[in-house]
Amino acid sequence: MKNCIRALRTARGLSQEALGEQLNVSRQTINAIEAGRYDPSLPLAFKLARFFALHIEDVFDDGEGAAS
Repeated sequence: MKNCIRALRTARGLSQEALGEQLNVSRQTINAIEAGRYDPSLPLAFKLARFFALHIEDVFDDGEGAAS
């Protein structure tokens, strides 16, 4: 699943380690999410969205798009 975690993280000047500490996950987890190798659990996806004060849809794109 595509996401904008890397851009959001770097805009705040956070390292992967620092973001992981804030969310109680490892740096490797943040790296895998940013690289698209790992889709976070729904609770973690919501934690990420809340951390950046965004809606989950603004952080993650499942590629489905809106129905016309």
